[in-house]
Amino acid sequence: VQLQASGGGLAQAGGSLRLSCVASGRTASTYATGWFRQAPGKERKFVATITRDGTTTHYADSVRGRFTISRDNAKNTVYLQMNSLKPEDTAVYYCAASEYYSRKSHDYSYWGQGTLVTVSS
Repeated sequence: VQLQASGGGLAQAGGSLRLSCVASGRTASTYATGWFRQAPGKERKFVATITRDGTTTHYADSVRGRFTISRDNAKNTVYLQMNSLKPEDTAVYYCAASEYYSRKSHDYSYWGQGTLVTVSS
């Protein structure tokens, strides 16, 4: 499966952005999908994940209550709605697909190219 992430850009603190991850190739509903992010000079970190059918989600503590992950399997797309953005949310955001519902990056076999989110104070 190939993943294409989009929707990044510049936002002010307190603002919102919505990221999209479109899957092509194998049907997206075959995989759990997660979002990870990597800030400059830092390790890639888990942000959120959603099961294949979209019924279960999990978030990192740092984004819980502000970010929402969802999916539309008819469109082979997973979304990350980001509200109440903070400067510390600045990072390259990656979507990834896994056969397992997991928070661990090494469980994800397929990765998108990343989309940059910059939050100004």
